[in-house]
Amino acid sequence: MNELQKAILDGNFEVDGGRVLVPSQRLTIGGVFEGEIVRNGEVIDRFEDHNLVVNEGLNHLLDVVLHGSTQVTTWYLGLFEGNYTPVAAVTAATITSAATETTAYDEATRREFTEAAASSQSITNSASRATFTFNATKTLYGAFLVSASAKSATTGTLFSAARFASTKNVDSGDELLLTYTFSAASA
Repeated sequence: MNELQKAILDGNFEVDGGRVLVPSQRLTIGGVFEGEIVRNGEVIDRFEDHNLVVNEGLNHLLDVVLHGSTQVTTWYLGLFEGNYTPVAAVTAATITSAATETTAYDEATRREFTEAAASSQSITNSASRATFTFNATKTLYGAFLVSASAKSATTGTLFSAARFASTKNVDSGDELLLTYTFSAASA
């Protein structure tokens, strides 16, 4: 077991603003969801919210990078409409019911996270934002990144989730353009 694994398994880390800090390793990791709500061709809201990288996501990250487990090659973005704050123990099996995943958008599946190669210790889909086109009026509370594409799926791996700082109200016909950026830095 290496020092990073030991530090995380021993609980020698802090969570600060959605980032995980491992002081003994001088390592910071975390992600942020950025969104724009577009109504009738006009941006009516912009937001940025830090995420929680959940235990299931941290274990997957450690297993793939340091243990040689099989990687997930395609990730998907989902949204939730329940008044829910993500916790570290939430999983792909529980997020859809705990957070009340919204499925009120035209696209047949959760939106693919189409990321560019990592650069400057970050990976993002900013060049190919995920687009959700709503077919009902909804109040959104947050977003998540998961490995299963089907709306309301309870399989796969949940990587991260975030509750928005304020609710986002969308009408039928509105679009939500969603970007996720995950960063790791050695301080």
